[in-house]
Amino acid sequence: MTRPAQTVWLLGLTQIIGYGTLYYSFAILADGIAASYGWTHAGFFGVFSLSLLAGAIASPFAGRALDRFGAARMMSIGSAACAGAVALAAWTQSGIVFALALAAMQMASALVFYDAAFPAVVQVSRGDGPRRIVHLTLIAGFASTIFWPLTSWLNSALGWREVLVIYAAANALICMPLHVWVARMAQREGGNTGVALSSAEAGVTHATLPKEKLGRAMLLVTLGFSLSSFALSAVLSQMVPMLTALGFGAGALAVSTLFGPAQVAVRFTNLVFGGSRHPLTIAIIALLLLPLALLVVASTAPAYAGAVVFVILVGLCSGLKSIVQGTVPLALFGKGGFGARLGFMASFRYALGALAPFAFAFTSEFVSAASAVVAFGVIGLLGLAALVEVSRMVHRHGVNVTGEPPRP
Repeated sequence: MTRPAQTVWLLGLTQIIGYGTLYYSFAILADGIAASYGWTHAGFFGVFSLSLLAGAIASPFAGRALDRFGAARMMSIGSAACAGAVALAAWTQSGIVFALALAAMQMASALVFYDAAFPAVVQVSRGDGPRRIVHLTLIAGFASTIFWPLTSWLNSALGWREVLVIYAAANALICMPLHVWVARMAQREGGNTGVALSSAEAGVTHATLPKEKLGRAMLLVTLGFSLSSFALSAVLSQMVPMLTALGFGAGALAVSTLFGPAQVAVRFTNLVFGGSRHPLTIAIIALLLLPLALLVVASTAPAYAGAVVFVILVGLCSGLKSIVQGTVPLALFGKGGFGARLGFMASFRYALGALAPFAFAFTSEFVSAASAVVAFGVIGLLGLAALVEVSRMVHRHGVNVTGEPPRP
């Protein structure tokens, strides 16, 4: 197995653990944590939203560090910081200290989530970065499928503090050593462990826009992904509570486990059949799926068939979106400064996504869950419109978004 392939497998494992322990777990632990500190359900997600906002602030700085010092090296530091923050959250009896620990956790996650893993893969790849990114997301897609039921079981058996202790240990004893291993492999490979590459080294398979159009395209891509992330973050952070509020009861958790397999299935399909398509085409499909999913669940609840379709569509959206958030910037803007560019885009995604859990919980409590579902579906459509405009720009300047050469 080549070192780039080993890198993908190792980072796939750390992504499963990272997303499972630092993000997905809080949808299950929320009520227990809120009860411990005398918060409401919406109050906890207000604190969680502020922590995501802290992560948004840290993302541009993290992105530049990934380019300068090497992504895998910085991921090692990020894992250690995440482990410490999770351990502090488990230990403290103070709601204020817990909130600060949660903020530190999300700030450190900027060094361990996809926006760090993608540059790590690209820095050791030899012109096949987009394909390696797809491979990575294919492996990491099981995070929610594993960690939603695992967290629920551990929480019932042990309590939320003990769960966080276990998760802190996973970040310190599994993720950090694996990131160190990847960093050492990158050094032995002679890979680009700390230098932003020029556009000539990009290995981009699709033509880019003229230089004078790149700024506008960057803003539109950032806006499109950010608005979609706002809607998707609300759904993913509260999928189980949301389905419960819509009338699905105890079956909500079981239905939610379809999310992970749907993510993996669509990533595999994209790997096999999506290579001839421009990443923008895949991105537009991805952003369309979320409003469609929300329309389905709003119009069919509490029918379980509707819930199944909803979860599968959300999984398809999330699975594709996690890929195209890396491949679209790579295809349009090149490999140079890739980490910094992803960090810039992530800061806006996370800033809007930070508001989403609280906004959804607030709307659900004071209006209804169904109203919240419809409102967030409309926001998802606005994100879709931004990427459609980028696609039109690309087409007008001589690139067919099917990935085929433009016709004379």
